[in-house]
Amino acid sequence: MGLVTSTEMFKKAYEGGYAVGAFNVNNMEIIQGIVEAAGEEQAPLILQVSAGARKYANPVYLRKLVEAAIEVSGLDICLHLDHGSDFEICKACVDTGFTSVMIDGSQHPFKENIALTKQVVDYAHDHGVVVEAELGKLAGIEDDIVVNAPNATFTDPDEAVEFVEKSGCDSLAITIGTSHGAFKFKSEPRLDFERLDTITNLLPGYPLVLHGASSVPKEFVDLCNQYGGQIPGAQGVPEEMLRKAAKSGVCKINIDTDLRLAMTASIRKVFVENPGWFDPRQYLAPGRSAIKAMVAHKMKNVLGCSHKR
Repeated sequence: MGLVTSTEMFKKAYEGGYAVGAFNVNNMEIIQGIVEAAGEEQAPLILQVSAGARKYANPVYLRKLVEAAIEVSGLDICLHLDHGSDFEICKACVDTGFTSVMIDGSQHPFKENIALTKQVVDYAHDHGVVVEAELGKLAGIEDDIVVNAPNATFTDPDEAVEFVEKSGCDSLAITIGTSHGAFKFKSEPRLDFERLDTITNLLPGYPLVLHGASSVPKEFVDLCNQYGGQIPGAQGVPEEMLRKAAKSGVCKINIDTDLRLAMTASIRKVFVENPGWFDPRQYLAPGRSAIKAMVAHKMKNVLGCSHKR
């Protein structure tokens, strides 16, 4: 047991036609809920830290919490930097014990993105750390990342091949129609599976990544709405689309918004039903249970990674 890279996880996922869940973490209860679900589901696990989480909790705190989770659960866990914006952030995470980092150079021109990614790859590989990169611009909002829909671009398959060959990245986040944030589609979302199949065929055996794949089950939306604060009525990505992507070369699917809404819904319920409660343990414990239930659902019914550890 211990901190591991995603290399072996992705190899098994690609061959087995499933995806590994990469779950964003911000505090102890979120980590506990995710890890408990992974232990019961016997599923491979990636915990990832975003820019917002680094500001909120400090990456050192989060790394120590993940190390505690490994000790308690006996699981192997990949600790991943989500959306590193520059070389310095990626280097700092490599130096402090992360086993995987993402350099997001998608805001740069193609050649600059390659150069930046290669700089991170060279440093990370020298320290036994794997690197995820991104090609294409994903619409939506996540922490400090804001891309308006008109500026979003799908990943070009031929560019993807050149990018992987020249940068040396270990996995690639592609853009095929998903979007960061919650409930971003005003009409039925459509993923470009033809584009995905083309990239998969051009890069056989290579692990692809999907960001912006929130697909919160209706019961959690209803729970949020029932206990105060209306959730917008637009749609996430249908879960059957994510299951299809997981069988088509996508080895990692990021999950964040779904966790936030599940936890928020359960906490709202506690306060409405128990207005006099003030002990954080009284509302964070149900929040942790909601995280666990959501993660178990994703592993069993969406990612297909239950019993794949």
